[in-house]
Amino acid sequence: MTFQMERRGISDRALDIADRVERFVRDQVVPLEPQARNSAHGPSEALSDRLKDMARAEGLMTPHILDDGDHLSQRETAAVLIRSGLSPLGPLALHVCAPDEGNMFLLGKVASPELKDRFLSRMTRGEIRSAFFMTEPAQEGGAGSDPSMMQTTCAPDGNHWVINGRKTFITGAEGAGMGIIMAKAEEGACMFLVDLPDPAIRIDRVLDTIDSSMPGGHAEITIDNLRLPADQMLGEAGEGFKYAQVRLAPARLSHCMRWLGACIRAQEIAVDYVNRRHAFGKPLIDHEGVGFMLAENAMDLKQAELMVYWCADALDSGSQGSVESSMAKVAVSEALMRVADRCVQCMGGQGVTGDSVVEQVFREVRAFRIYDGPTEVHKWSLAKKIKRGWKDANPA
Repeated sequence: MTFQMERRGISDRALDIADRVERFVRDQVVPLEPQARNSAHGPSEALSDRLKDMARAEGLMTPHILDDGDHLSQRETAAVLIRSGLSPLGPLALHVCAPDEGNMFLLGKVASPELKDRFLSRMTRGEIRSAFFMTEPAQEGGAGSDPSMMQTTCAPDGNHWVINGRKTFITGAEGAGMGIIMAKAEEGACMFLVDLPDPAIRIDRVLDTIDSSMPGGHAEITIDNLRLPADQMLGEAGEGFKYAQVRLAPARLSHCMRWLGACIRAQEIAVDYVNRRHAFGKPLIDHEGVGFMLAENAMDLKQAELMVYWCADALDSGSQGSVESSMAKVAVSEALMRVADRCVQCMGGQGVTGDSVVEQVFREVRAFRIYDGPTEVHKWSLAKKIKRGWKDANPA
């Protein structure tokens, strides 16, 4: 049995894009996977540039963003991004990986025409990567899962703003061409766009993390008296958290889409392995301990896919999506962790070597359970909403 990806309710145009993406990833990107394991901090810029050139040649750069600048629906985007994730290099090649995909979505929704022309157009063409500067060092009491703890400050100075602070886990900052910085002013949180590199933004170190799929890795940053023109602020002062919400729910869901694709591929590899490998007189698949794990994977993968499309439909219907995306983030990340773990287990020693991409998928999905909000934070948030709903239904 092979995994049949959802096609219902998706336009022929989107399905054509999705099918082209799948062929491109399987035929052209997958053979380059061994080259991506040379750095603990993600694929090299040279490999990234090569992959993007390949995608351009196929007319697949940012394939979910149409020629007129409009986006596919979230349901249609799911069909495309799931297939992009069939290789950890796929989202990079197609320029739909984090944080770029979320940043492009945000700028497309809220940036002024001038900022779109200056920043967004270069991103959609894949000419530059981007970074999103929000998380701060925990040891310094900064913002992590609780953005209200933000300590990075911004203050007006004539027709400029001056920003100071520290950031951490800033994905892709090294090598990025632009960034979105969150800081707090007297009015509340603010967002700014900045060209990178900038001498006022110093990369102190690139962290050694369990994952290795994103170019530039995850950096610790010091922002020292960064001066930006007032017209590089997104919207108005104090609206930063509102704009973060615009970005947050779709970005969480995009993570689910991409890593679902990766685990579908891991399942394919594991299934092929256990059908070819023999032990104790028969193929591994015929041992219940192995076969049952793959059966459980098939169920987890399908349930994760259904959760992705359920959340996508909610966003397409106009919901802000905070509840739905929290549910999807928890359900999908936990299901995919089980899938990746079982794939490793089924493959035994082969599953923990770099000879197969399954080992990398396991590492990446383990990090995914934390990135964009740990499972426990989302459960806590959902529990608060459940309590509030009960109180609303049972007033004192």
